[in-house]
Amino acid sequence: MKLVPNLLLCLLLLVKLYYTETAEDEEPRPPKEPCANWMGGAPGYPGHNGVPGRDGKDGKDGQKGENGDPGEPGPKGDTGEGGVPGTEGPRGFPGIPGLKGEKGEGAYVYRSAFSVGLTSRAPHPNIPIRFTKIFYNEQKHYDETTGKFRCSIPGLYYFAYHLTVYITDVKVSLYKKDKAVLFTYDQFKENNVDQASGSVLLHLSVGEEVWLQVYGEEENNGVYADNINDSTFMGFLLYPDLDLH
Repeated sequence: MKLVPNLLLCLLLLVKLYYTETAEDEEPRPPKEPCANWMGGAPGYPGHNGVPGRDGKDGKDGQKGENGDPGEPGPKGDTGEGGVPGTEGPRGFPGIPGLKGEKGEGAYVYRSAFSVGLTSRAPHPNIPIRFTKIFYNEQKHYDETTGKFRCSIPGLYYFAYHLTVYITDVKVSLYKKDKAVLFTYDQFKENNVDQASGSVLLHLSVGEEVWLQVYGEEENNGVYADNINDSTFMGFLLYPDLDLH
């Protein structure tokens, strides 16, 4: 019975010696996976692509290239804001005189005026005062025989009077077409010479008359004139009516 174990031991030693020699003769092989210690596996599939590496450093600038061809003109831009005004330049030389123009039509000047005065005390009340001392009456629109101004040119007129008052009070009125339009009253003071005056603008039509007269009673007729004191009446055309032009 002891023989069997000894035989088995001898066989194991021989097998070990055989594989040891065989292993020395063969080329070394790479170790196998743990799961394939007992047999070789089939080749595996290719692996996935790896993650791209980081960008490299910028290279050095190259040499400057040649100028390219000019591009096509772009569209017209919007108008910019106006700039600040510049300083005034020097004054230029006078230009050449122009040609003489054609002769124009002459403008007609309408004239109507008078200025008259008293030579003595005024006549009785309630009738036109006749101013017979003529200072100006070139157009003859004032009638010294009646004491009235008669309109020959329609338009706007200015009338005024300046009267010396002496001996008694004065009440006078300016008339237009038999209607009083202006009144003046001055109270006389004894041993004194006083003045009374008035003025007005009136529009007159052709043929209308204007005059000055004392109104009231005889005791209101203090209008006076002598060689050193005057009582005057005047009037003149300011603007003729437009339809005359």
